[in-house]
Amino acid sequence: MARDLYADIQEVLVSEEQLNQRTQEIAAEIDARYGAIDGADEILLIGVLKGCYMFMADLSRAIKHPHRVDFMAVSSYGNSTKTSGAVQIILDLQKDISGKHVIIVEDIIDTGLTLQYLRKNLIARRPKSLEICSLLSKPARHKVEIPVDYLGFEVPDEFVVGYGLDFAQLYRNLPFVAILKPEVFS
Repeated sequence: MARDLYADIQEVLVSEEQLNQRTQEIAAEIDARYGAIDGADEILLIGVLKGCYMFMADLSRAIKHPHRVDFMAVSSYGNSTKTSGAVQIILDLQKDISGKHVIIVEDIIDTGLTLQYLRKNLIARRPKSLEICSLLSKPARHKVEIPVDYLGFEVPDEFVVGYGLDFAQLYRNLPFVAILKPEVFS
């Protein structure tokens, strides 16, 4: 019998309906910002894999302004629930971003160290602009301040899964964001 992932959930923090509504709101904010820039070129959304994939797909469908997508894969967790602090680029961008309006799309900002590294790396590639969009943020865990332009939700210092976020590559398919029962990962 298949494992019941729902049985491992302690509490739903952000429902499917809340995720959909906030994603639509963020898309409208992005459309308003880039629509207000005279002659604004298309936007390049850079998704940070793997956790961003559901959020980025929904966000991309909701943004009306012309945009392209690309992906990077970075790792600082492995199969742990805590970041190691050492960031490794596993998959880099396919195209040059110099002179482009770039929005990094992230699933969650935990300590901020991975995003700080990624932001510096991308700024060195000379985009026209660089903004950050994150579905979630855990302010209690931040070690560095990161300028976030578009934020979905703040969550408590708990291990969260669902809507692309995982533990040991499971739970990404849950249609909500939830706290994982501690006995599952301890």
